[in-house]
Amino acid sequence: MKLVVVSAGLSVPSSTRLLADRLAAAVDRHTPVDAQVVELRELAVEIAHMFTNGFAGKALAAAQDAVAGADGLIVVTPVFSASYSGLFKSFFDVLDKDALAGKPVLIAATGGTARHSLVLDHALRPLFAYLRAVVVPTGVYAASEDWGAQGLAERTERAAGELAALMPLGVRAGEPGILPFAEQLAALQR
Repeated sequence: MKLVVVSAGLSVPSSTRLLADRLAAAVDRHTPVDAQVVELRELAVEIAHMFTNGFAGKALAAAQDAVAGADGLIVVTPVFSASYSGLFKSFFDVLDKDALAGKPVLIAATGGTARHSLVLDHALRPLFAYLRAVVVPTGVYAASEDWGAQGLAERTERAAGELAALMPLGVRAGEPGILPFAEQLAALQR
């Protein structure tokens, strides 16, 4: 199965990318996946050009195709002003409107303080609901103090297991039919 990881981290090294890599490794422990990472930092100029000229550059087009063809997604953003980053949102704005329909998505975010953990439910979950993705029940937020602390590994494993269970049920963009949400959630009970 094909897993695409979208990381909106801006620095190198990036805690956002670290969380993305941990989540991808956890999914692979549950079910073997062919993982591809899309680093939005490397696509920033092409994303801006697409807004101004309407055409995706070569690297952006490849990232769009990868996301549309994935069996599942992990999306991770740093928190800026209590929400996802502008670069993160811009990438999802330039996707085809049906690219995520029926696709299982694990949402995650990183931030400097636990106060921003609600970004998962107040910003990311509504965005992906609007895009008609199937968001796994467990989102993963990692504040600075969470690295190495009890709880992060458990949340990571639980969310990864939920995504792994849904990936065989999702659809790729352009495929006919989307499994009803109830059937996708029933897979989590197995």
